[in-house]
Amino acid sequence: MTISIKAVWTDFGGVLTPPVGETFAAFCAKTGLPPDPLLTAVAAVTARYGTDDFMLPLDTPLITEDEWLRQMAAELAGLGVETEVISFADAWFDGRRTNAEWLAQLHRVRERGLFVGMLSNMPPAWEEHWRRMVPPEGVFDDVVNSAQVGCRKPDPEIYALAARRAGVPAAQCVLIDDLAKNCEGARDAGWQAIQFGDTAVAIEELDALLDQSKVASP
Repeated sequence: MTISIKAVWTDFGGVLTPPVGETFAAFCAKTGLPPDPLLTAVAAVTARYGTDDFMLPLDTPLITEDEWLRQMAAELAGLGVETEVISFADAWFDGRRTNAEWLAQLHRVRERGLFVGMLSNMPPAWEEHWRRMVPPEGVFDDVVNSAQVGCRKPDPEIYALAARRAGVPAAQCVLIDDLAKNCEGARDAGWQAIQFGDTAVAIEELDALLDQSKVASP
């Protein structure tokens, strides 16, 4: 049975922005930090919080950006790498471009009368940066940000919260996300999900899902 989709939730990083790998490479180029020692330092700091998910300590948040940078600098110094990065958020977002094609798709979806929201794992320090890239007014009916709600994808709590915010059952929600684990979490919560890899393909898949949903609607 085809379920009628009423709420479309999009991720931010890797969907409304270039792939995270591309952003990471640009970050290393701007800061002069070598990728391998940087990843080693990130893994060491992350492990202190009982996880191997690099962004979890910052996203929930369990740690401030300033403290994270202090710990990172200490780890890098132990690897013989000196760093002068004073703002992770500034360096990460500097020159980062918006996926205008996907943004246009979200506008089209909203014009169809559907709820459009952003569901993202994001540190508090990134708030002003993402809003500058994608001003939410006129695009999103709501934003569910891990740093503000205290849970994150793929935890089931955040999907339940997002569905309540949209005012529809879980089965009427769809998530578009670049990470397989977040899509799997959405499906486990009763949502539809589309794993984002290519903008044109994701647009085609979402349009097909919404067209099927329209046919199924009474």
